[in-house]
Amino acid sequence: MNKILKSFWNWLRSLTTVDEKAIELYGEAKDRVEEVKKEIKDVKKAVKEVASQSKDVVSAVKGKKKRGRKPNNKTKTNNSKKTKK
Repeated sequence: MNKILKSFWNWLRSLTTVDEKAIELYGEAKDRVEEVKKEIKDVKKAVKEVASQSKDVVSAVKGKKKRGRKPNNKTKTNNSKKTKK
């Protein structure tokens, strides 16, 4: 049985079209895997952003004000009562 399998395998490998197709499929599969890895990284980044934003939604439902940078356009000076821009 083992001898029959070896002879079949050697015959199969001797066919050039099968070898060429196998090499071509391997190359295509390798390229697809790289593209999938890139897409997974993008999805991971987007999911992190969604998780961050969902925390803000929960805070808004609770009645808290929007987080972020506070405006600094109205500050008073010691010498006058006018506002600075």
